[in-house]
Amino acid sequence: MSDHAGAGFRVSGLTLAFGLAALAALSILAMGQSWTVPVTAFSAAALTGVAIYLAFGAGHSATGESAGPHPNMQDLIPDTARDILDSIDEPLLLLDSADRVVFANPATHSLIRSDAMGKRLSSVLRTPELLESIGRVHSGGSAETVEFTMPVPIERHFEAHVSRTSGQLLLVRIRDVSNIRRSEQLRADFVANASHELRTPLASLTGFIDTLRGHAKDDPAARERFLEIMSSEASRMRRLIDDLLSLNRIEMNEHIPPSGEADVVTLVRDAADGLQPLADSESMQIEIEDRPPLWAIGQRDELTQVFQNLIHNAIKYGHSGGHVRVRFGTSGNGGADRERAQIFVAVEDEGEGIPREAIPRLTERFYRVDVKRSRERGGTGLGLAIVKHILNRHRGRLEIHSVPGSGSTFTAWLPAAAAA
Repeated sequence: MSDHAGAGFRVSGLTLAFGLAALAALSILAMGQSWTVPVTAFSAAALTGVAIYLAFGAGHSATGESAGPHPNMQDLIPDTARDILDSIDEPLLLLDSADRVVFANPATHSLIRSDAMGKRLSSVLRTPELLESIGRVHSGGSAETVEFTMPVPIERHFEAHVSRTSGQLLLVRIRDVSNIRRSEQLRADFVANASHELRTPLASLTGFIDTLRGHAKDDPAARERFLEIMSSEASRMRRLIDDLLSLNRIEMNEHIPPSGEADVVTLVRDAADGLQPLADSESMQIEIEDRPPLWAIGQRDELTQVFQNLIHNAIKYGHSGGHVRVRFGTSGNGGADRERAQIFVAVEDEGEGIPREAIPRLTERFYRVDVKRSRERGGTGLGLAIVKHILNRHRGRLEIHSVPGSGSTFTAWLPAAAAA
């Protein structure tokens, strides 16, 4: 076969490759997907085309015989195909028969060194699970998917698909599944914690009922004492269920930002009025900064819940006879930059403070710094998780500052409304 015929064969192979990639993408659309096709779907379509090209174009000579080892990436992958592979935001590697890296797209730079070209993969990526999988596929095994973890600098979880092309190259496609694994763990922890939180009061109620049916059934004093405890435990379960339902409702709508406006000064005063009896029982004073109305973009009921939870926590974990102080403020330029202007509400207590290592976990479901004290004070361990998710929905944030022995400050930031 002539050189011209060989060149034509390679061009035809490339045309076929990209044609199949286009057909794969169109088939995704035909199944009802929009143009925002997930990157994994697009990657599969593009990689199908490139693999066929490597097999029929770059992987074989004009005579149809194997071209043997490829000296460099330029000879292996044409510019157009390389541009497509570079644009894929998932790590992608091509290895030769000696496990040397002959291609690595930019997304791999978070996993391996940028000078990995030409080096054996084992010298730039030390993951036994992946290397063993590559060895099996190189030895004639079928394509397989393997999971591996990189513990530093932060623990990340990955899933790699290893397959062999007709040109004896290995294609390694890597997907970061850290968020999926983290969500699975959070869900498992949530179920375990929720069942534990409900099991304790249920066990108490069952025990008291059995006692009242037994030797205490004719003891009026014991009956009154047990009924009081049972009422307290039932109230605790009711609060827990209410908070779980509230958190579930907030999470379902978290992706939908609110469109209303609310005066946070008025909402804080209303929340403080509702909690005044609790403050009085602790001989505590709630001091609210005198401030004209400050308007934020938000839903009134949800923002009220945020301020109620923050002030309630300040009362619960402050010192008896102390103060809870609420301050307001703004940041941003306003005017033409109004979308960047923000309002903050800072709630300060005079409690024992929070250890630094515990602060990042305070908004986790059911996390408590002092479990015994929290339960004694009627806490469910969900209050700050609710605050976090409400502020997320409002495109705001929660800042926590604390010095052990000097109290804590919880600051809720919210986007300012036009009237602010």
